[in-house]
Amino acid sequence: MTLRTPVQTRSKLPDVGTTIFTVIGQLSAQHNAINLSQGAPNFSCDPKLVASVTRAMEAGHNQYAAMTGLQPLKERIADKIATLYGTQYDPASEVLVTASASEGLYSAISGLVHPGDEVIYFEPSFDSYAPIVRLQGATPIAIKLTVPDFAVNWDEVRAAITPRTRMIIINTPHNPSGQVFSANDLQQLVALTRNTDIIILSDEVYEHVVFDGEPHHGMATHPQLAERSVIISSFGKTYHVTGWRVGYCVAPAVLMDEICKVHQFLMFSADTPMQHAFAEHMVDPQTWLSLSAFYQRKRDLLHSLLADSPFTLLPSAGSFFMLADYSQFSDERDSELVKRLIVEYGVATIPLSAFYADGTDNKLIRLSFAKDEATLRAGAQALCRVKPR
Repeated sequence: MTLRTPVQTRSKLPDVGTTIFTVIGQLSAQHNAINLSQGAPNFSCDPKLVASVTRAMEAGHNQYAAMTGLQPLKERIADKIATLYGTQYDPASEVLVTASASEGLYSAISGLVHPGDEVIYFEPSFDSYAPIVRLQGATPIAIKLTVPDFAVNWDEVRAAITPRTRMIIINTPHNPSGQVFSANDLQQLVALTRNTDIIILSDEVYEHVVFDGEPHHGMATHPQLAERSVIISSFGKTYHVTGWRVGYCVAPAVLMDEICKVHQFLMFSADTPMQHAFAEHMVDPQTWLSLSAFYQRKRDLLHSLLADSPFTLLPSAGSFFMLADYSQFSDERDSELVKRLIVEYGVATIPLSAFYADGTDNKLIRLSFAKDEATLRAGAQALCRVKPR
């Protein structure tokens, strides 16, 4: 029995309720389904990282860290970015350690977007972007990526820009499609934003998971984009510890000042012992340089295991995900197919329509390969048994 209240509420997000993610989670638990749905690893992180956190706790590092983060950690973040991408950020004023990449997204949007502003973003998209924009009294403007290549139509972006456009949200490598920005995409973005006050918010949490020897074309690789960008990244995605909820963002100092004003009242500081552990772990660059090859092996394994399945797999250039097309054997809505896969075949995936505000159904489902080999093999075996309907 729930507690009754006389209080009347007025929702800021009246259309946000139980999502398909919750439905899938509950149905998966009920049927003990193999988990190819969640973008979180089911394997352990490096034991050295756990040992580092333990040492930090035992050494008494259990109270608030500095508001913007542990200085050695911020210095290593800045050094990594300068080495990989060529842009030097001041650790004191341009690097912020956040309590998850999600908190970084919220702090950046809340600090820099005002009522009446417009924010352009691309669908399919991570589900928090538009609600955070709406909570600021601003208007999210969705532009759909082309299907099946999930590329940006830059002419559409150009047409969508108005005097009220305050921000463009980028996600590369892209969740859920697995596609990445190219050097040409960066040039297009430079041309669109030149001589404007448009801020780029670049969600780059999969920056170290780019495949086939290709470089990561992030905002810090281009000077004209770096000077107007807030870049978000994630220790959880990089080090297989999504439950630790620590990320970071970098931005020019003028932008970072506004982000920190929100961060200090939202979280004040990220978890202290984890920051000590990450600072220690980042001494070795191989802890992130080896990540692309690690996940490419998983991508290639799942791809090969599904060669005889009824699904057509779309290319994955980065991230933990690949998309599977089922249009050749079923005309079911993707949300209904996903439920049937759980109930009849015991494997959980995600419908791509969940990443569109209007529920666009392209007959595609998302598979996560951030799983151990046994899970990938069991999940693929189940998907290979799927019968047309």
